[in-house]
Amino acid sequence: MSKFYPIHLDVKDKKCVIVGGGKVAYRKVCSLKEAGAEVVVVSPEICPEIADKKGIALIKKNYDETVLDGALLVIAATDNEAVNKKAALDAGKRNIIVNVVDHPELCSFIVPSTINRGDLCISISTGGASPAVSKSVREELEDVFGTEYEEYLNLLTKMRSIAMSDIKDSAIRRKALQRLAEKDILDIVKNKGVKEAEAKIREIMFE
Repeated sequence: MSKFYPIHLDVKDKKCVIVGGGKVAYRKVCSLKEAGAEVVVVSPEICPEIADKKGIALIKKNYDETVLDGALLVIAATDNEAVNKKAALDAGKRNIIVNVVDHPELCSFIVPSTINRGDLCISISTGGASPAVSKSVREELEDVFGTEYEEYLNLLTKMRSIAMSDIKDSAIRRKALQRLAEKDILDIVKNKGVKEAEAKIREIMFE
């Protein structure tokens, strides 16, 4: 099997089709909706979680390849291998990227295990060899990258905007921005809070 190329895909306002209506499909619905996708679910049977989900299109019928028209990506998540394989082949004919849950050999992309801390997203993948190992690594990293990273990145976004508007000298601005990414600022956020960190950043930027 060829090696997958790591990529973060912009699915905002793009049609994404999920073939299947069970609990696995529901997890895919949630992650795609969180990323802003226009989600279409096709399945004759829909679990209550999907039925109650707002802002998705439900097609309650057996899979038909016409539902793929205009799609950016397809996820096949049924318990019927024949249906999953047909969806993968149909997507391939249309040059649509496709993921078949638990069958990396049928996939043109795979979904990594992820850690999200605000704007920080860490992806872990074994190339489909062992999702259990990906999960184990993710759980270890969740302890390393705590919730302070979300606060830290929100603060850096705010201060970067201030630096871009208020520091006119590009060399000084670049040096200040590089300084913001150093570990001691994160340590201040973690141990003393965001206000203390912001005060330190302002001191650095305008010393």
